[in-house]
Order: sequence, then structure tokens, then C-alpha cells
Amino acid sequence: MNAYERERRSLLAAGLATGLLGAGCKSAPSITGQFTGMSVERGHVLRTLPTASAPTLTRRVHTVIAGGGVAGLSAARALRLQGMDDFALLELEDETGGNARASNLAGMQHPIGAHYLPVPGDAAPQVQDFLEELGLRQRVAGRWQYDERHLCHSPQERLFFNGAWQEGLLPTAGVELATLAQYARFAQLVEQWRKTGGFEIPRPETVAAEQNIAALAMPFVAYLEAQGLDDPHLRWYLDYCCRDDYGAGIDTVSAWAGIHYFAARHGFAAPGDKAHEAERDRPRDGVLTWPEGNAYLTRALGKALGDRLHAGRVVLRIVEEKSGVTIDTLNVSTQTTERWQAQRCIVALPVFIAARVVGNAPDFLRHAAQHTTYSSWMVANVHINAALQDTGSGAAAAWDNVIYQSGPGSEGLGYVDAMHQSTRTAPGPSVLTYYRALGTSLDARRALLSTPWSQQCEHVLGELAMAHPDIRERAVQVNITRYGHAMAVPTPEFMNKIALQANRISREQLLKKERSVFNYAPRFTPQTQRLRFAHSDWSGYSVFEEAFTRGLHSAL
Repeated sequence: MNAYERERRSLLAAGLATGLLGAGCKSAPSITGQFTGMSVERGHVLRTLPTASAPTLTRRVHTVIAGGGVAGLSAARALRLQGMDDFALLELEDETGGNARASNLAGMQHPIGAHYLPVPGDAAPQVQDFLEELGLRQRVAGRWQYDERHLCHSPQERLFFNGAWQEGLLPTAGVELATLAQYARFAQLVEQWRKTGGFEIPRPETVAAEQNIAALAMPFVAYLEAQGLDDPHLRWYLDYCCRDDYGAGIDTVSAWAGIHYFAARHGFAAPGDKAHEAERDRPRDGVLTWPEGNAYLTRALGKALGDRLHAGRVVLRIVEEKSGVTIDTLNVSTQTTERWQAQRCIVALPVFIAARVVGNAPDFLRHAAQHTTYSSWMVANVHINAALQDTGSGAAAAWDNVIYQSGPGSEGLGYVDAMHQSTRTAPGPSVLTYYRALGTSLDARRALLSTPWSQQCEHVLGELAMAHPDIRERAVQVNITRYGHAMAVPTPEFMNKIALQANRISREQLLKKERSVFNYAPRFTPQTQRLRFAHSDWSGYSVFEEAFTRGLHSAL
């Protein structure tokens, strides 16, 4: 075990909370802020509610959608497009969107979760069609084009490394030849895996995909070790990428997930490899982003719901019966129990919640809940009243700005600039959305929920001060959003015991099905006679394309 792994494992074992709990409240008195965005109390109602009271009213509808994240919203859209209006969507929070919601500070929109969508490839026709519906994608002179106003403007990425900013996030400034050689070696491996055809987004239900999952059934760090890839800069970058997409690092996610991050997108471009760099920069690999992040998409999905949306509802119980489904919910505003009677229910809830509320949960649901691990996240939105000063020289301010760190307390993923897409001619006030992936440690989750705002705020400002010495002078307000169970993590256990099993089931079932009215190839949906399960958890990782596709197919 090298020094890198020892640092990472020590951090997890000792508790990722050290950085939060050890931070003093040194922020300037003028900096205000609060916890916002997610109601921890609502999320814990199922733990604390002794017994649900008798329902005060009963409603009847053909279909209930439990959960208003991306999957639930996509399911609602699919029902509407099929002419099905007799449904209700139940959402825990006051606004739909799940991990893709937004807020504003000083009149500036900013994300409190997911902040971009890679331009989807041909493996995601469902997402492509949705973007076309929004006018983001259109055919011009026989070729598909995306509205440039919504594509991320340059410069896109920069890294604070060795005391200065460099373009791109792969450490290159002053690294040794041995490091560059390992970059090139990893690029070759990614290209070999990509040629198998088993890596796409959303995850394909093919023999090649199944073979890749089985072949890469180990922690990513073990795969790197076996390949002799031990360079600390390469490992830092790969760890960053895994924490950015999956919420946990290379010692936790499967080797399949580590390779998938690159092979399902633009590959891995080693410095100086012109062929790979050209492939990476092809137009299809652009990034769609907005000041409010992916809330731009979820708000568009939610607009058409009207009175079919019932927000502020905690789903307490889902019981499948011969003649229908009974769903009991707690109305947060009235503190009363409401009952829904439906012909079917689309369960667009995280797996661990679904397993708790579904009565007589089917074996496959209990099995999935048992083998699904979650990462916790913190998102801090920092309102600054003027442009920040950069430490050192180098690359200009970008949309995505990352600070190179290693060792204990280094879970920060950097920040995105909410005003990057604006047309203003000079930098000025903005909102910086800072992300921190805390991994799967139970101690880190507890610390996230128990540490006061002042200490968490100081930790954020302290990290940003490494690259921006005037951050405390410029910061006006810091709002923090906490996600105790932000996303499922594609661990080797999950990919082997859940994803691989689902692939085998799907090939047998899909051969018997016809193409849907949407003319999309069928996809496997976990289901019983009256329940259909739709959430990105069933894919093992949380990205828009997976959630959207699962939601759509659950409603067909």
C-alpha cells in the first residue's frame, strides 16, 4: 500500500469529519448565511414518526408517481406524451428536481446540486429528444446543432496546482516525464476498453457491457495497482474524477466506474497526444450548463404538472394489492395523513427509502437496498461582491475551478462560477458554487448534519483562500446545502450483485417485448404487477441521463 492509499484509508477510518469539526468560526461578522435547499427533518420523518395516523382524506387516481427528482419528472412527461393525464406526483420538498434544483443570491441564479449536462450521444435518444423539445437541439442543413448560448463558454476548466493556475484539470505544470508516461499508459487502457463498445451513457444492456462489468469487478485502485499506475498526480486526478461523478474515490468505486467515466465520454487525452485531444474536442463532447445548473431542465419538466404536483408530501407507505395500490403520505403543512388509491405506482424514490416504505418489499428491492452504498455531499454557494484576486499567475478565471489537494480533509471539488455564462464584459459580483464529496463514511455523514453552519462556512472559505486570498473580504453570504444520501456509489459489490444481475434479466425479458410508442429500444425496469421502480440508484450512479431514461421507460 503506497502513501496515497494510506492517506485515503486513514481519512475514511478516522472520519472525514475532521476538516469540518476542527474548523474555527473565523469568518468575518458581516458574512451571513444558513443551511438551505434540503429539509433534513422531512427526510428523517420515517425514522421519528411513531405511527401514521388514520388518513383524513382519500384521493383516487390512475397512477401515482412517488418522488419528484429527475426520474419522477421524466415519468410524468412520458405519461403526458402518451395522453395520460390521470396521475399525481408526490414530492418530499416544496420544489421538484431532487439533486438538480437551484436557488438565488442577490438576484443571481445558482445550482444547489447538479450543474451541467454533457451533450448526449446517440446512446441517449430519449435525452436528445427532450433537448430538442426545449429548443436546445435542432437540425440545421441536415446536421444536429446545439444552441451555443447554452453550451459552456470558454475557458471551461482550470486547476490551482503548484501555486499557480493552469488550464485543464489534469496536473501538467512541471510534472516529470514518468508522470507523463503514466498519463499515456492510462490513455491507452481507456481506448482499449472504449473499443469494446460496452461503455455508453445511459449504461447499455448488452453482452459487451455485462462482460466489462465482470472483467472490472474490483476497486479502481486495485486495477490501477495491477497496471502499475501509481503516479500520485494521475491518481489524484482519477480520484477527483470519481468523487466528482460518483461521490467517492478510487478506493471505493469499482474499476468499471473508473474506466466508464472516460470510455463512455471523450476518452482520456494524454498531454501531447494530438489524436486523443482532437477526439476529446469534437463538438459532440460539449457541455450544456446554465446559471441555475440542471434546474433549468427540471424546472422545464415541472412546469406542465399543474395541480398534479403535490409537494411537501412524505411517502409513508406503499402497499400493492390485487385491485390496486394504496399510498399513504404525510402532508407536511397540515401534519395529517392522506391516502391515495391508484391502479399503479411508479416508485421514483432512492432504493433505501423504497425498501422502507414498500410493504412486503419484493426480494429484488430488498437485495438492492442491502447492496447500495451512498455518498454524502455538501454544496456551498458563496455570494461575492466583486471579482476575486488569484494567487499567482496563469490561466484566467474559468467556469470550473479546482484546487489541487491531497491527504486528510481534501474532499473539495472546487467551484463553478454562476455568472460564467453571462454576457457582461468585465468580471464582477457573482455566486461561486463550491462542492465537497464526503464519501461513504458514516462519521462524515453525521458530521455533515451536526456541524454548525459557521464551522462549515469557515472550512469552505479556508479552502478557497488557498487560491483567492481576498475571499473573506469579498464574501457576503454563504448558503450551505447538505445531502446525507446524495447518490448511490457504483461499488464493486453493487455492480456485481445488482447491475450485472439486471443485465442478465433484461436480455431475457426484452426479447419478448415490442418497441414502445416512443420508438425507443426497450429497457429493463425493475417491477412487480403494479409497481415500477425508477431511480438512478438502479444504475448504481447518479447522472441525469440515467435517471431520465429510467423514469421514461417506467411509464411506458
